Amino acid sequence: MRILVDADACPVKDIIIKIAKNFNIAVMMFIDTSHVLHDNYSQIITVGQGKDSVDMALINSVEEGDVIITQDYGLAAMVLAKKAHVINQNGLIYTDDNIDMLLLQRHLSQKARKARKRTRSAKKRTKLDNELFERNFIELCESLI
Repeated sequence: MRILVDADACPVKDIIIKIAKNFNIAVMMFIDTSHVLHDNYSQIITVGQGKDSVDMALINSVEEGDVIITQDYGLAAMVLAKKAHVINQNGLIYTDDNIDMLLLQRHLSQKARKARKRTRSAKKRTKLDNELFERNFIELCESLI
């Protein structure tokens, strides 16, 4: 089991590393060339810029049983198809039971934006978001070890 992170905009990298060290789990952070990341624990995978370049590099590295951190529903769906585990930065664990609904919501939101309808903007990240992620991520890792 490894932890693979869609790290370009991931706000919980420090929490991931702390927990990975506690469980002695290898971490791979995927970023594109427009980002810089230095970490003495994780393997940093840097890919060229381009639409979905990080997602494609990450999905090509996923193995059954890995844990992936991403907020991208499309990537999460592909990860689930590879029999790996997926959690987002807010602690939501993606499953076969909830991914279809999430993909539908994303589609409807995109459709509304194209029609120039108002959609909700993302709320500001809070300390509670970090705590929820940490708790759920620890529980996920414990269940897999």
